[in-house]
Amino acid sequence: MKGSDLTRKFRTALMVGVIWCGLTLPAAANTTILLIGDSLSSGYGLQGPVWVEQANQALAKQGHAVTIINDSISGDTTAGGVARIKDGIDRIQPDWIIIELGGNDGLRGIPPRTIEDNLMKMVNIADANGVQTMLLGIRIPPNYGKSYTELFEQTFKSVSATTGSPLLPFFIGEIGGDPKLNQADMIHPNDQAQPIIRDRVLPFIKSVLGI
Repeated sequence: MKGSDLTRKFRTALMVGVIWCGLTLPAAANTTILLIGDSLSSGYGLQGPVWVEQANQALAKQGHAVTIINDSISGDTTAGGVARIKDGIDRIQPDWIIIELGGNDGLRGIPPRTIEDNLMKMVNIADANGVQTMLLGIRIPPNYGKSYTELFEQTFKSVSATTGSPLLPFFIGEIGGDPKLNQADMIHPNDQAQPIIRDRVLPFIKSVLGI
C-alpha cells in the first residue's frame, strides 16, 4: 500500500474518532442525582445551607455538571422511602439515587431485617427503572444494646454487598457524638458540621461517578 493511501486512511480514522467523541461527550456531561434522605440531609434546625447544597456549590465551582436534587424529609424512614422512590424517579428522571435513610428506623427499634428489606426494595425499584444507587450508612446510639446496633449497621453493608450499590459507611463520621458539632439533641449535626459532612460525602460521590 502506498504511503499516500496510508496517510488518507489514518486521517479518515482520526476524523471518525473525533466525531464519535464529540457526539458522546454531551450525553455524559450532565448527571442528575436524586437524594432521598431524612433530617440529616433536609437541613433540620440549621440556619445556613445543608451539606447537600454545599456539595452542589462545590461541584459547580469545580466545573462538574453534576446536580444533587435534595428530596429529604425530616423523620422519614426506609418504609417512607419505599413509598415515595418511584414518584421521585418519575418527577426527577435521575441518573443516580443516593439513599440516606435508616436512622429513624434505628431510633425506633425497627427490626434490622425490616430495614434491610426496605433498603433492598428501594434499590430494586431504582434498578427496575434504570437508575443506579449509592448508599449513605449511619450508626445509632447503643440504646437497644450492642447486638441491635451491630445488626443495624450491618444492614447497609449487606445491601451494598448484595446489590453492588456503593456504600459510604457512617457518612457523618466523627461528627457523631461531638457536642461541638451537634445540636442540643445530640442527634442532628449543626451548621459547623455541614462542611465536614460535605467533605466526607463529596469525594465518595465523585469516586463513584469517576470524576
